[in-house]
Amino acid sequence: MKWQFIVVILLAIFGVFLFFSALLGPVDPVGRLGFVKFANPDMFPGHPHSEVLSQYGQERGSKCVLVVHYAGDSGYRHYKENNVTIIELAFVDKVNRAKTDIDWNDVLQTFIYGIPKDRWQYKADGKVFDNYDDAMAYVKKIARQKGQQGPIPMVYHGTARAGNPIINQGCGFPLYVQICWYEYGRWAAYYYIVKGMIQPYLSLPYRTFEWLHASELQYYYTEGMLNYE
Repeated sequence: MKWQFIVVILLAIFGVFLFFSALLGPVDPVGRLGFVKFANPDMFPGHPHSEVLSQYGQERGSKCVLVVHYAGDSGYRHYKENNVTIIELAFVDKVNRAKTDIDWNDVLQTFIYGIPKDRWQYKADGKVFDNYDDAMAYVKKIARQKGQQGPIPMVYHGTARAGNPIINQGCGFPLYVQICWYEYGRWAAYYYIVKGMIQPYLSLPYRTFEWLHASELQYYYTEGMLNYE
């Protein structure tokens, strides 16, 4: 019983650490937003995923939320959904700029070592940043301008353009991992990764529809049939 008591104490200490870290840190990692894409552009006022994201912000009393992406053709501009400002941040993978599937070797390396800070560029409001610190400084600046107080709730878009959307964590997942790892450390990042994967199963109102129609929506999206620009 003694070792069980020690485990409980260690978990309690870790929980307290996470709680205060999140209070003092720049972001509050929420998790995955969706499973598959509904429309192109991916995020805009009135988009179902945008409305869900706005709801997350309102539930937390936050003026802003942050959604992270893989970089595509969008400028990833911030905009208003209801009374919450949606801030978008995307990464540009210098190794593979059009990746949609899973490189399991990449996953393993990331899990063990984290993500190299010099691998990516970042994009927000049409601006390209060469390093993580400059990109996050810009995100924080926008949040301050919009009256944000405390950490910004953060999700990764999570939409998978191809493959099994339950296995493939989709759009923005590596950037979510990097931010959690960089801001809160390895062990907290592992916790936020697991928590983030579970999030849509608990709170996404469209989850059943997305599961049942995933292959159709992926086909429509990649064939340009969901373009609403």
